[in-house]
Amino acid sequence: MRIVLFYHSLVSCWNHGNAHFLRGVASEMVDRGHQVRIYEPADGWSLENLRRDHGEEPLREFERSYPGLSSKPYDLATFDVDTAVEDADVVLVHEWNDPQLVSRLGLARTRHNFRLLFHDTHHRAATAPEEISRYDLRHYDGVLAFGAVIRDLYLRNGWAERAWTWHEAADTRLFEPLGSREGSQGSGEDGSADADDFDGDLVWVGNWGDGERSEELQQYLLQPVRRLGLRGCVYGVRYPDEGLAALAEAGIEYRGWLANGRVPEVFRRYRCTVHVPRRPYRESLPGVPTIRVFEALACGIPLVSLRWDDIEGLFTPGKDYLVAETPEEMQQALELVLRDPQRAEELAAHGRQTILERHTCGHRVDELWQIFAELGLRKTAEAESLSTEIPSPRDREAQ
Repeated sequence: MRIVLFYHSLVSCWNHGNAHFLRGVASEMVDRGHQVRIYEPADGWSLENLRRDHGEEPLREFERSYPGLSSKPYDLATFDVDTAVEDADVVLVHEWNDPQLVSRLGLARTRHNFRLLFHDTHHRAATAPEEISRYDLRHYDGVLAFGAVIRDLYLRNGWAERAWTWHEAADTRLFEPLGSREGSQGSGEDGSADADDFDGDLVWVGNWGDGERSEELQQYLLQPVRRLGLRGCVYGVRYPDEGLAALAEAGIEYRGWLANGRVPEVFRRYRCTVHVPRRPYRESLPGVPTIRVFEALACGIPLVSLRWDDIEGLFTPGKDYLVAETPEEMQQALELVLRDPQRAEELAAHGRQTILERHTCGHRVDELWQIFAELGLRKTAEAESLSTEIPSPRDREAQ
């Protein structure tokens, strides 16, 4: 099958968390033998910021982490949309694209025989509907929404005639327990990992949040770390001066941007992590976790999460991760994970098993092919041969 993908950026994950899932889905499609072309704007905001702060080395690192993926940069002013899609069977357009491109692709759909889907992984449909209404989706075959609440908004507001729920998931080619976390199990007298096997107690990977979770980070990350005297560090970008000062006051080391491909090795070096969702996800998007939940569980690191409403039953709270409704409960949960290695190991193992059984990029591509079937696309031989296990980078190196 010939698949064309339009991303804000494939090669940059600087403040672009959606890149994680988009890369995993594209990798899965390539591994199944499909012809995949990916386009991204040559002057994309994420890519420009990455280059400004870190030069060209992250792009070379991307090539090492994703040897089967590449993108074609374009200038929207001169981009020949028809040539890009004329031989496609399916075109997927991520929501972080220019509305002009979205409209031009819709018009191309009227001139060529392909299926066209819009992919929404943001909370704007709930929090800024006027921005979504800018997109002209009249000629699109439907919308892939990363939660049922977003899907329903598209249908209820008449933005699309058809929409499906298509959650994000973990790219288990990269996100898996690595090295010392697996190797250290059993090093302590009780069969668990010793504290000395880790660089610290807690790590958090995320951005300050543009005011959408500043208070929550103070209460559910900084305060518990300070009160428990934990060794902690934070990775992320776009931290304001007050955020950096708050981290320093809590005794948390700030380490800046982290390439997503390096997250598993960082998780390996810490005993636990937390999930602090932005306020729109807690208040307006029940049932929609962010990508970091999937990735942390895939890596087998114990997770404690500020409560979010899992109305779609993606996980089993209390078994996949611990839940805190108050800052005091967050402190107690972190203390439990760090004090009871057996409980921490049980959480990590259960969470990872849930990912492997239900929430990999392979599962999402399976779901996507079911949607293609609804749209009248015949499965190819490659698509019908769905993999049950996705090889890790180490497995592929051994083959």
